[in-house]
Amino acid sequence: MANPTLYRKRLIPEECVLLKDDTVLYRDDQIIVTGWNSLKPRKDLHHGNSCYYLAEGIKVSRFCKEDDSMLYWYCDIVDYEYNESTDTYIVTDLLADVIIYPDGFVKVVDLDELVTAQEAGLLTGEMLKKSLLRLNHLLEIIYAGDFDKLLMPIEEHRNPQDA
Repeated sequence: MANPTLYRKRLIPEECVLLKDDTVLYRDDQIIVTGWNSLKPRKDLHHGNSCYYLAEGIKVSRFCKEDDSMLYWYCDIVDYEYNESTDTYIVTDLLADVIIYPDGFVKVVDLDELVTAQEAGLLTGEMLKKSLLRLNHLLEIIYAGDFDKLLMPIEEHRNPQDA
């Protein structure tokens, strides 16, 4: 399959960014694996890899330092729109996130943004429902000890030199 065009759409702050520098490392009808460099330079975060689980509405990312050591796994709850004629994905961040540190500590973040976005009219009731159900599904995977299964595509297709 050819490389799709990827956009990251955020509700807070409102923006839609073309991920023009992301490298698609693998793609099938279930997942897209990418390598990328940080959009905004930071002291700690330099590059990473992401796996978009299209049907589940989950994006799992490996955040790395410049020396390729891992900072943490960052899991976004997402929704997406796909335009087949242009082979374009617009991936919308549904705000709830899960961070998993190398020591196994799990932290759920940004739940307050769900309320803020809904009150501002940026998040519909249906989007809120999707976000919470997908977050619950991800947490069930993590707590069942099956998170490693979500990491396999990244580990299999990751090439730090591509990022």
